[in-house]
Amino acid sequence: MSNSGTPNTAPIESRAQLVEVLVRGCKPKSEWKIGTEHEKFGFVLPDRANGRPPLFPPPYEPQGIGALLHALQGPDWAPIHDGENLIGLQGQNAQNGRAISLEPAGQFELSGAPLVSLHDTQAEMQAHFDMVRGPAQDLGLGFLPFGFQPLWPRDAMPWMPKTRYAIMRNYMPKVGSLGLDMMTRTCTVQVNLDFSDEADMARKMRVSLALQPLATALFANSPFVEGKTNGYLSNRARIWTDTDNQRAGQPPLFFEDGFGFERYVDWLLDVPMYFVARDGKNIDVAGASFRRWIEGEPQPGLEGLTPTIGDFEDHLTTAFPDVRLKQFLEMRGADAGRLEMMVAQSAFWVGLLYDPTTLEAAEKLVREQPWETYAQLRAEVPKIAMNAAFPGGLKPFAQRVLALAEQGLRARVRDEAAFLDPLHLIADGGPNQAEYWQDLYNGAWGHDVRPLFTEAAV
Repeated sequence: MSNSGTPNTAPIESRAQLVEVLVRGCKPKSEWKIGTEHEKFGFVLPDRANGRPPLFPPPYEPQGIGALLHALQGPDWAPIHDGENLIGLQGQNAQNGRAISLEPAGQFELSGAPLVSLHDTQAEMQAHFDMVRGPAQDLGLGFLPFGFQPLWPRDAMPWMPKTRYAIMRNYMPKVGSLGLDMMTRTCTVQVNLDFSDEADMARKMRVSLALQPLATALFANSPFVEGKTNGYLSNRARIWTDTDNQRAGQPPLFFEDGFGFERYVDWLLDVPMYFVARDGKNIDVAGASFRRWIEGEPQPGLEGLTPTIGDFEDHLTTAFPDVRLKQFLEMRGADAGRLEMMVAQSAFWVGLLYDPTTLEAAEKLVREQPWETYAQLRAEVPKIAMNAAFPGGLKPFAQRVLALAEQGLRARVRDEAAFLDPLHLIADGGPNQAEYWQDLYNGAWGHDVRPLFTEAAV
């Protein structure tokens, strides 16, 4: 469900044009789909280490991530280049609507097609793993869907040859202490969902943004840093607390009555820019103000350039709130993990947001607490997940939320409620993924994190 296609070169002449970019996402309920994206870390298999450490991250080249992209290229996968470098694949024919892309350190991402059911989501993800596994093994590579890189330090991670990431790499240390870790050592799973109109979008935003910390707790799957536990169950979520808070988190504005497309545009115009694309190249304008640029005030690096709708559409992709609005809503609070958990993440949000009666009940439930309660929860769940403080207890609250999600899935009459089973176990007191792996690390694995690369690989 990614935005793609030829850039819109129409000049920006009014704020209304920017609002219209978001309005174009409105769809009747009959056309709502499910788009799931997930990332995973590559690693070089021990028998291909050639004298290097038993496990290490694959480079772009040689015999690395770039070679894997070349191996997957074919009638169903067209190349995407950044200059001369192959940096992704666009699905066509049987893979139409999908894309494979690279995160900064070579994390391998599937952006799924817009699908009708969660059964389709599960099948798509499994088919992707099956498709990648053979060519990857031929190159001596494996993949681990995990929230934070469990073994290697930041300076051991490779950098992919994408100009956008070079710009971000230079800018991130200026606005937060953990941005480079976010780029190189985190993996997420997200689901992209539709809305019918502005009011529907605002209601879904309010509910999903409030409940994103609960999702972080349920899907926590990153308890290791450089081979050891570090006291956090979702270290990926911790990283986002000091990456770039001007463009991330839970902006209070999103919870306010009257929030809508115009207010999101106004917020986004004050998110500092990263780049603009011209003639197939990304120009570094990191820190420039989009608002001042469209108002005619000179901005460094933008001299002589006219702002276009395409520039705004690119800018939409550089904001990182826990729920991001484009022409759909992106749920961004979960760690990558086991296949059944990544599908459960999509099921969780589809159940809550796609049945109008359930959405109304979920909004009523969310409004039992002020926004500040959810903000505080977001601060606590990276460390202790489901044990974080919440009025009445987070686990009982999770049970109430999951009951609504199950209600919403049953209303779809697609036999999808079973996809929530792993979450019911956690809400009822069972371990989440992070706690499961942490118990193995402290027990059978003898404080050695390397078995994870066998046990959790896909």
